[in-house]
Amino acid sequence: MIILETQELVKNFGGLTAVNRVSLHVDEGEIFGLIGPNGAGKTTLINCITGTYPPSGGRVHFLGEDTTGQQADVMCHRGMARTFQICQPFPQLTAMENVLAGVIFGSTHKHSKRPEVVAAEILDFVEFSMPKDTRADQLNTVQLKRIDLARALACRPKLLLLDELAAGLTTGELGDLMDIIRKIRDSGISILMVEHIMRVIMGLCDRIAVLQYGTKIAEGPAQEVANDPRVLEAYLGEGHTAD
Repeated sequence: MIILETQELVKNFGGLTAVNRVSLHVDEGEIFGLIGPNGAGKTTLINCITGTYPPSGGRVHFLGEDTTGQQADVMCHRGMARTFQICQPFPQLTAMENVLAGVIFGSTHKHSKRPEVVAAEILDFVEFSMPKDTRADQLNTVQLKRIDLARALACRPKLLLLDELAAGLTTGELGDLMDIIRKIRDSGISILMVEHIMRVIMGLCDRIAVLQYGTKIAEGPAQEVANDPRVLEAYLGEGHTAD
């Protein structure tokens, strides 16, 4: 079953076309990767899908319904959640309170447990290692990424979009994050992830699509696409091969 589909999606900013007629789909239960050079339009595409930006053209279908141009809060209540390149916590709130915001306001589906219990369970699920009453403005980048991920999961999404969640992590932290992402997929949540780190892409994704200057230049199984000469030139750099 296709959980998400874009059809000829376009986003213009004045005379600049950031997303140029991009069509792709994400299957239920899949981890789908979106890669490309900086400025290729990856985050803009996610913003159009999730309702942060209205697309200039084309259509978005989520769970079989046309959701083109619907706002971010509506998309969240429909079952779509995301993380951000730069974590956006409520800095004066604790880790627990940040996740509680997702539990209480991020979903129209009621939890069977008390919100505090649900938030604590999600923090444990993402392996948040600090005390749950630690304020967000006292956390480092890695810890904030776990909070961002936990808050998205608290919305009970059917589709989770991850925007460069692995950026800035050490080799050991990358392995831990990849294990968590697999757990999320195994729990029944489909994933679309934007990522630059090829170890993560190749280790997790069933299929990937590649953007260059806002245009999709390749799509297919991860290993096949990663070795496409156009991708090697545009994304990895001439003379490189995928690991």
